[in-house]
Amino acid sequence: MVLKRELLHHGWLLFLFAVVGSNVVLYHTTFGVRIIPQDSNGVVIGSMIDLAIISPILYVTWMRKWSWKYILMTMAAGLILMRFLIPMQYLEPFATITWVGFAIEGLLVAVELFIIVSLVKYLPRIIQTVKQSTLPVIFSFHHAVAANVKHSPVIQVICSGMLMLYFAFACWKKQPRLDDSTFTLHRKTSFIAFQVMLIHAIIIETIGIHWWLHHWSPILSYILLILNIYSVILLVGDIQAVRLNPVLVTDKKLYISLGFMKRMEIEWSNVEKLIDDPQVLGEKPTKETIEFIAKDLEKLQYTVILQLKQPTYAALFLGVKRKYSRIAIRVDEPEKFMKVILEKVA
Repeated sequence: MVLKRELLHHGWLLFLFAVVGSNVVLYHTTFGVRIIPQDSNGVVIGSMIDLAIISPILYVTWMRKWSWKYILMTMAAGLILMRFLIPMQYLEPFATITWVGFAIEGLLVAVELFIIVSLVKYLPRIIQTVKQSTLPVIFSFHHAVAANVKHSPVIQVICSGMLMLYFAFACWKKQPRLDDSTFTLHRKTSFIAFQVMLIHAIIIETIGIHWWLHHWSPILSYILLILNIYSVILLVGDIQAVRLNPVLVTDKKLYISLGFMKRMEIEWSNVEKLIDDPQVLGEKPTKETIEFIAKDLEKLQYTVILQLKQPTYAALFLGVKRKYSRIAIRVDEPEKFMKVILEKVA
């Protein structure tokens, strides 16, 4: 049943490629141009329906993002695609319609810019709120942003970048909060060594390949250099984010994160049961399971799996959200952690 559902889901993407691909063949191949009649208006109208209505519906269905804003944005993108895909000799009678796509996208960009300005305006208040919060920074910062600025994917990306720069450059003297309510994920693993190894590999690869590639394509070599610098900053920031944001247990919630890659807030009232059977913990995780386990050179077993009553959103890299019904956790102090969470769930 799950396999059929996944095949149907990816089938929408195949239909999308088929619709767009057929229009590419129609206007950009010798065979396609030959079958276009002299009065091409009917064919162009059909292509407009394909690109501005059918393709956006297929894409939204595949992405499973049913919101008016997203649908409008994809339809506008379809109108813009139509402008570039259909040669002007066929599109000229309908050229005005294509400018609607540019107008809509321009309006959406203006709205996003307004939200970004709001973020800059409220940034001092956000920073002050974060300083006063008892939550880990990786949670308190997003809470403060949500309380002052309208939710937007662009804001999520900007906030992720700000946190990355903060942890990579501005908090080397800070120490993690370690007490009876906090638990580390990385101290008894090779997580930091593994990340440092990746950083060394990227630096060595950058020096070697950039020098060689610069003789062939300076532009490509600089693009690769920028991407590698970003990767190093991301890895350094991720190390600091894991180190400075241990798992926090409060009376109402469990706050758990693994660097920038994933974070989650779990209400104790939503926990159905705790699974600590070694046989179950050793099984392959399902798609409904999110893992909070630091990277190591060898496979590590979970401390516990939290089975939830209702699936809960987890925030992934760059603010992407997905629901999970199971949370697999591995901490450095399993006995102490189990004792604390048993009191909360009981």
